[in-house]
Amino acid sequence: MGPVSPTRRDPVLLGDLDLDAPLPRLEAGPRGREARLLVRVHTRPVGEARIAVPPRGLTACEVAEEAWPQVSDAVTAHLVRDGRPVPDVLPVEGLPSGATFPSLPPCLSRRHEERPRITVVVATRDRTDSLLRTLSSLAGCEYDVFDVLVVDSSPSTPGTEQALRAAAPWPFPLRYVATSTPGLAFAHNVALECGTEEVVAFTDDDVQVDRYWLAAIGEAFADPEVACVTGLILPSELETPAQFWLEQSGGFARGYDRRRFSLRHPAPEPTFPFAAGRFGSGANMAFRATWLRSVGGFDRATGAGSPARGGDDLHAFLRVVLGGAELVYEPAAIIRHAHRRDYDGLRRQAFGYGRGLGAYLTAALWAQPSLLGPMGRRAGPAMRHLLAADSVKNRGKESDFPAELTWLERAGLLTGPFAYAVSRWHYRRLTRPSRTQASYYGGAPLARPLPGGTSVS
Repeated sequence: MGPVSPTRRDPVLLGDLDLDAPLPRLEAGPRGREARLLVRVHTRPVGEARIAVPPRGLTACEVAEEAWPQVSDAVTAHLVRDGRPVPDVLPVEGLPSGATFPSLPPCLSRRHEERPRITVVVATRDRTDSLLRTLSSLAGCEYDVFDVLVVDSSPSTPGTEQALRAAAPWPFPLRYVATSTPGLAFAHNVALECGTEEVVAFTDDDVQVDRYWLAAIGEAFADPEVACVTGLILPSELETPAQFWLEQSGGFARGYDRRRFSLRHPAPEPTFPFAAGRFGSGANMAFRATWLRSVGGFDRATGAGSPARGGDDLHAFLRVVLGGAELVYEPAAIIRHAHRRDYDGLRRQAFGYGRGLGAYLTAALWAQPSLLGPMGRRAGPAMRHLLAADSVKNRGKESDFPAELTWLERAGLLTGPFAYAVSRWHYRRLTRPSRTQASYYGGAPLARPLPGGTSVS
């Protein structure tokens, strides 16, 4: 199949539209452009406003006129739940401030209740600059009971550790662990061995976390039945055709409504619970550390960096639901992800996602062969989801979407079972990392064991 010619698109302006503050003026280039704004009320996302910005820009009043019809229903529902008045039009100065009312709205006051201690795990490999940007965004989190653990997965140079050392002190407790064994799931299991807090939140080294990310995760874990929380993943930029095509193929966002998934609260989708991608994604997931340890952590034969190339997050989500616990999708836990800019990278990603999906299903059957019957009964709806042009998976694809990406993903799916078998053989003798290094930078030292018999106090 020949190379795909890039489609010319104007970059999209991405940002937040906080309705609790005065609305901004929007600027545009000489050609104008589209703005996609995440609309927030009381820090929480309620939807997206898509606004065409002409070359002259838009005044704050025009922004209000364009945005309000798109989000008024969702904003109204939120304000009614919180017992706040609903405006007829969106005020340019923003919604009435907290000073107008005697107390915080209920949706915010819950965040000031029990706050679990959280360890944020960032696995990385040879992406030092991107990792530093992720850590800088964590420094802006409005949450005061968290620490960060960076797991350097089979690094080719000492550059990442040197950069972390040079940047010290960090404004939060930061630990660094290097392992010579590659694989994302393996790296995440190394993090579990390092002694985490009561909640462990995983994210990638190519994201920017929202300032309220940890607060939203902590609030969701106030319910003792919740074992896993996932969140909203949005693009950090939309500038190249590859980035637009990733969004057309479904992207990572799973909507703006909070949802609970469990056997007691089954989703209406006919593929539930095996279409685990509907629950969230591994770039934005958190677990109770005790639950994750009780199931042995992640299947190390899955995940990026392994022959399986993915599926570690999906398998973990499925185990939560099938194990009788609850998984919460919390859209207020927001991160922005740096999508691949080049088409070749997107091609590899499409094939890898397909392979990871096939590996996940194989891993689930390997761990629990009795799932073969339930999976078989859902095969028809699953095939329709995969192949039908009007399915949730495919209906966002526009006329310029490369068919090659669709077929690469399907080809990857077919290779998934074989890749998982190879991956299990590859990791068959590895129960612990063959070599680790542990270091501590920034914040108040934590008295806890680290791999290799090293401790920091």
